[in-house]
Amino acid sequence: MSDHTHGRILLVDDQENNVRILERMLRRSGFQHLTGTTDPRQVMSLFQQVHPDLILLDLHMPHLDGFALLELLAPHLGEGTYLPVLVLTADISSEAKQRALSMGAKDFLSKPFDSTEVVLRIKNLLEARFLYLALQEQNDLLETKVQQRTRELEEAQVGTIAGVALAAEFRDDATQEHTQRVG
Repeated sequence: MSDHTHGRILLVDDQENNVRILERMLRRSGFQHLTGTTDPRQVMSLFQQVHPDLILLDLHMPHLDGFALLELLAPHLGEGTYLPVLVLTADISSEAKQRALSMGAKDFLSKPFDSTEVVLRIKNLLEARFLYLALQEQNDLLETKVQQRTRELEEAQVGTIAGVALAAEFRDDATQEHTQRVG
């Protein structure tokens, strides 16, 4: 597995202790780009500043819960993007899991969590994120090459038609420039 410890992670939990524990755990595992908040109202602002590669999100918080944040983040989680959200919550009900996953979360862990499992899931989600971004970059490069090659082929076709028209004009003085006009 590749090293994706350079990924930017946004941690959102209303409990200061949880944010600090996650930060310590992730720093020990080599992650450096961590931004944490205990105020869910700051998430969209932090999202714009940090441009995270992964969001760790608690579900039950005051002011805005994790479900409301998933709704706000929905335009950034939809088709054509891959921004994983890992839900970390004490709510282990199947309804909460299904709802979070159907709203765009990519994985779900219940508290109290196992630090090894959290780190491995984060690495897996970041690996998927960076593979997706690399694939997008490759697709963009291929699309540019296809457009360039299409232009070259169109130019070659125009040149061929012009050459055929010119050859026809040399064969018959009566047609003169008619063939070129038709071409």
